Amino acid sequence: MIKIFDHYFHKRTFLQMCFDLGLLVVTVVVAVLSQATHPASVSPVVIMVSVLSAIGILVINMGLGFYQRVHNRTLGQTRARALLSLCLSLSLAYIIFRLSPLSLEDEKSFLLALIGALALLLIHRIYMAHATPRAMMRQRVLVFGSGERARLVGRTLKNSDPSVDLVGYYASPTESMGEISGRELLSSAKSLTDIVMDERVDEIVVAVGERRGGSMPLRELLDCKLHGVRVVDVATHFEKTFGQIRRDAVSAGWLIFGDGFKQGLVRTVVKRIFDLLCATLLILLALPVMLLTCVLILLESGGPILYRQERVGLNGRLFNVIKFRSMRCDAEQDGKPRWALAADDRVTRVGRTIRKLRIDELPQLFSVLSGDMSLVGPRPERPYFVDKLTQELPYYAVRQSVKPGVTGWAQVRYHYGASVEDAAEKLQYDLYYVKNNSLFLDLVVLFETVGVVLMGIGAQ
Repeated sequence: MIKIFDHYFHKRTFLQMCFDLGLLVVTVVVAVLSQATHPASVSPVVIMVSVLSAIGILVINMGLGFYQRVHNRTLGQTRARALLSLCLSLSLAYIIFRLSPLSLEDEKSFLLALIGALALLLIHRIYMAHATPRAMMRQRVLVFGSGERARLVGRTLKNSDPSVDLVGYYASPTESMGEISGRELLSSAKSLTDIVMDERVDEIVVAVGERRGGSMPLRELLDCKLHGVRVVDVATHFEKTFGQIRRDAVSAGWLIFGDGFKQGLVRTVVKRIFDLLCATLLILLALPVMLLTCVLILLESGGPILYRQERVGLNGRLFNVIKFRSMRCDAEQDGKPRWALAADDRVTRVGRTIRKLRIDELPQLFSVLSGDMSLVGPRPERPYFVDKLTQELPYYAVRQSVKPGVTGWAQVRYHYGASVEDAAEKLQYDLYYVKNNSLFLDLVVLFETVGVVLMGIGAQ
């Protein structure tokens, strides 16, 4: 894993992005210089415009999910996304070049070169999305432990990370009840160090419930680390690999004494400036869509266009979140709060469309301008659910240490939540965001939000 501004990227993902960026920049530079009237005089502009175009295309591909290591898309769905990426990328590149001061003698040749580069890139992306990672890019992992935690780590690795080879489980001498079958347990006749060297292990995940009383061979684990093998605990493993902090694997001590949770003045000021600039730009761009939505809501059901609801914000402060009304006016006439469900009969026809496209969330941009919300952060919940979830879920109140967001890490990583169990799953992603939040992670969330909206994922 590669850590960039407190956010983890898999080495394979990072190399893929670098390869695509380099391919696009080189192709566009060569195409432009071969057709430009005075190549030598425009070379700085060529580089700037080429890099800008390449970054834009990279963002489109990121938003469409081409750099996700783990996905459940079929080959046909990936091809459909590739076609959409080709159309959006060509449009973006053409607009950038038309607005630039470059003069091309033969735009047709340039467009053909760009189409060729994009086609090659997308064919490679389709192949990489469904191909088994090569041996040099695979990671060999050994799980130290044979209890419930070890079984959890092994199951998630097998089901969710195709780039990992699970070597097996090495039982702790103090674990009385094993959850692992005998054929998956490694022989205890050999030392941990010897097995790690013989099996060419890259990482050891320590997954024992009790660490006292000689449960861990500390000397052997240290020897493995000195030989270049990564040694991590369960909480760190899930944080790095899956972008979540598991509630059942984390402790208050790990949160207190570990890295992260940086909420300094500089971070606050930078985030506020970023929110103001982006929210203003998005409001201007979305104004026609918002006006059309107002008209459609009035035509279908009349009544109020906007829907105000009390939510819990930063440090538990209450504020009113504003959304386009997507439900009937009598949706909660009994006064009892309820989760929004799939195929909810309270949702209007217009409401179903604007929910799917996330248009109902656009008025929250004004809450960003007022300072009640941020563009990126944990989604704000109603006081009734916050009180309930705080009692049932440890660390739930940690979400309130940052401003709630219009979108968030949990929203792009997990489907729409409609139960306490869903809230528990999303909390693990929210904890990751609060611990590792940065402007870079905010940008990653915003890029992935574009893909979520374009594909209509998770809307209810």
